[in-house]
Amino acid sequence: MKRNILNETQQAILKKEYEFYNKLKDSQQLHFEHRVAVFINENKFIGKQELVVTDHMKVIVAATATMLTFGFKKHRLDLIDTVIIYPKVYYSSINEAYHKGETNPKMKAIVFSWEDFNHGYKIGNDNLNLGIHEFGHAIHLNAKTSKDISSHIFNKGFNELITYLQSNENVRKNLLASKYFRTYAFTNHFEFFAVLLENFIETPNEFRSQFPELYRYMRQMLNFKFAGY
Repeated sequence: MKRNILNETQQAILKKEYEFYNKLKDSQQLHFEHRVAVFINENKFIGKQELVVTDHMKVIVAATATMLTFGFKKHRLDLIDTVIIYPKVYYSSINEAYHKGETNPKMKAIVFSWEDFNHGYKIGNDNLNLGIHEFGHAIHLNAKTSKDISSHIFNKGFNELITYLQSNENVRKNLLASKYFRTYAFTNHFEFFAVLLENFIETPNEFRSQFPELYRYMRQMLNFKFAGY
């Protein structure tokens, strides 16, 4: 397999900015760089409202997608081929509301307010991360329509997780009482996974301590066996 290469500037951004990458073994870092380069090369980046998309933006967005799919054999998200970035919250004429981000399968796009994406990325332990949340939706939706082995493992694990919760009332009560997961998680299954993913990435030790079975399901679904997870 031909390895995709980041340019020197992109590689320097990754090494300086992305903590997850720096926790990986040397061989894993090379693999991570390859996947970041693939994401950048295969997706179109569009800046809106006169926003200029920089190498920094491309690397951080691509690294977030790469981190979340790093345990997948098939890491490309067929659902997406475009990354749209607004400077701040933006108005969506589709549902006549302001958004910080969204995953739009019809447009094959993932959309971010850069202000909010960057804020979530910079504060790494508050369980609020727009990039992780929206890529969580993209991964979940992608798995629903894909037949590769990683999607199969994801779907099987998610179904097991939901079954586990449905058959354990005490766990459900503890989830609500703990306030560890923000209430938005309980909107629907898609939001539930996306919020769990934010907590899983940002505060893994607390997640593992409070809800070890849920943590195990998340780790299994994502095949997340690196960087201390």
